[in-house]
Amino acid sequence: MKKDIHRYEDIINMPRPVTKKHPQMARQARAIQFAPFAALTGHKERIVEAERLTTQKKELDASQQEIINRKLQQLLRNIDDCPEVTITYFIADLIKTGGKYITITGQVKKVDSCEKRIVLLNGTIVKISDICQIEILSSSNEYNG
Repeated sequence: MKKDIHRYEDIINMPRPVTKKHPQMARQARAIQFAPFAALTGHKERIVEAERLTTQKKELDASQQEIINRKLQQLLRNIDDCPEVTITYFIADLIKTGGKYITITGQVKKVDSCEKRIVLLNGTIVKISDICQIEILSSSNEYNG
């Protein structure tokens, strides 16, 4: 054991060898090599995700549901005119429980009763069960009510 302690005594206090072929790197340059290292990969992303808020889907009462149903019937009667609507609907979050409400304005291309959805001209598809409010914006008196 004592022999191992004295094994490197002859070189331990010698200066670091310097060559012209491989010049010594500056301390700042050496430090930059280790800057991208992240001990907790994904930690920041998880914190951001935990801070992101979601909203619970509201359950509509019977009168609110009746108003939406009446407006859907109006849309069905006037679908050939591609009425313009503003719809507020719920989109479920893919990661967390809950989701968010989105309001979109566009022209209705089709009300699909079988699939229970509204298709807008811009390609947006809204499930009828996710609608919490719908306003018909077309100027015709037939749409208001």
